[in-house]
This record gives sequence, structure tokens and C-alpha cells, in this order.
Amino acid sequence: MRDPYSVLGVGKAASADEVKKAFRKLAKKYHPDQNKNDPKTQEKFAEASSAYEILGDEKKRAQFDRGEIDAAGKPRGFEGFGAGAGGRRGAGPAGGAGFENFDFDIGGGPFGGRAAPGAGAGRAGGFDPGDFFDLFGSRGARGRQPQRGQDVAESVTISLNDSVRGTSVRIGLPTGKMVDVAVPAGMEDGKQIRLKGQGMPGQGGGPAGDVMLTVRVARHPFFRVEGRDLRLDLPLALYEAVLGGKVEVPTLSGKVEMSVPPGTNGGRTMRLRGKGLPGDDGKPAGDLLVTLRIVLPDGPAPDLEDLMRKWRADRPYDPRKDLG
Repeated sequence: MRDPYSVLGVGKAASADEVKKAFRKLAKKYHPDQNKNDPKTQEKFAEASSAYEILGDEKKRAQFDRGEIDAAGKPRGFEGFGAGAGGRRGAGPAGGAGFENFDFDIGGGPFGGRAAPGAGAGRAGGFDPGDFFDLFGSRGARGRQPQRGQDVAESVTISLNDSVRGTSVRIGLPTGKMVDVAVPAGMEDGKQIRLKGQGMPGQGGGPAGDVMLTVRVARHPFFRVEGRDLRLDLPLALYEAVLGGKVEVPTLSGKVEMSVPPGTNGGRTMRLRGKGLPGDDGKPAGDLLVTLRIVLPDGPAPDLEDLMRKWRADRPYDPRKDLG
């Protein structure tokens, strides 16, 4: 994956707000809903989402800047372990980078492998001196016990809309093969899909390991996920707040109309039932919680300023009286 700073088009000194603004601009441009028949723009959306996963998280961004993780969020420094001739590359079930997840099997020959359970005297560090004679056929090659291949941890990032509808993603396996993986509808962030037998090959006739695919749901430019509910900050014109009326609200299934009562204060949250994430296992769908944010017009507004001066003189009030 490309450098996340290059993907979002920001410099390393960019503030968190600048990073967020750059991501929202790209997300709006390449969002799958706007480019349903263009796989390339969908790939760009996924790339922007992955970049924001790094730069939008203060901790991950610091780790990337220090060179501790790569552009995909994976730890650096262990790329060579277990990947040489006869070695095995992979991660443990939790995808950790500790040495316990690496099998230092030297060449797969008679000197490789760890000590067998119960090995005692005469086997220094798991090596039997008698193996020297196996080289020259004095005892014949001893069969190795079948060993299951290691599991491999992989991850993929999808859009919030794809997590709701379901999608298909293409990933590369440790064998170099590319496969399409079906992601079911309703997939939640952090859930895993097990690809049986697609991990590292076994030894001595043992079965192959599995691929544990962690699915990450990219941050949406507008919605925030809270369980099955979604939250949205909705800009509201001053006259809409004062006079009330119907306003359009985006949802995952398209825009809907919502009634705003006259005299609505900024910060008020309104609930649109059933407009959150779909339910599963017979559970109802979540709700969309819309928080209203009053936005003043851009540029000078002399008439509004005159009105506010008149209000300040004739109708003063204290909106902070309850704060003590």
C-alpha cells in the first residue's frame, strides 16, 4: 500500500483536522454509492479508508511516523523471520509479532525442528547427536510426525455501506494465490472470517493452517457507529431552527425528510427509528440519532447583525443560567 500521507494528499505536519478534512473529501469523491459501476474508484475509496485508519488514529500515526508499523498497520522489523528457505512465515492465532509465533526451523533437514516432548539427556537444545549418523544412512532417515501448518493473520478494510449490504473482497494468500472472499451482510468491525486450509502448508503430510481474516469497517465521513445505532451531526440553518420545517437527512438507504419543530436549539438530538444498522438474529434495526448543529451563513450579514443588536438591547436572555 502507498504511503498514507500521499494517499490523503497531506504533509506529515498536517493537523488532525486537516487529515480528517482530506479524508472526507476523498471519501465523498470515491464513495461506492457514487461510483457503483467503477471498481477503480471503489479501490481508491478503500485505499483512502485504510490511510485514514492510520493517520486518523493518534497512536497509530505516531507508530507509523516512528517506523514501527507499515502503511497497512502491520509491525515492521520481523519481515524476514520464518520466510527463508525451508522456513515458515506466519502469525499465531492472535496475529502477534512475538518470537513465540515464529518457528526457527533450519532448512527442514535432520537438524531442524524443536525438541520432541519428553526429550532428555543426549538431545542438546532439541538436537540428537545420533542424527549425524542419519546423514550417512547408518540408521536410516527417521520419519517426522505430521505437523499442522501455522495460521496466518490478515486484515481487510471495507466501507460501512458494504458492511451493511455484504460484499466480496480479494486478498492474497501466503501461497501467492489470490482469492475472493464473501463478506456477509451485517459484518461488524473487528469480526473475523476463517479461511480453512488456506494458511501455511503442513509438514510431514500434516494439514495446512488457516487464514484468520479480520474485517475492519472504515470510518464513515458522516456517520458514527454505536452498536446498532448510528449518529449524525446535521447542519441546520438559523432560520430552519427558528421557524421549523422539513429538512433532508442522509441515511444508509437514501435521504429521508425529518420535521424540525420551531424554536429548536442547537445540540438537540432527534431519533429516526429503524434507520441505523440492520438487525440480525431476529433483532430490530438500530436507530439514527441526529444531533442538530446550527450554522450561521458565510460572509457578512448586516441585517442579521442589526437584528441581533436589537435583540441584545430589547430581549436579552442568559442561555447559561443553569450552569450556576
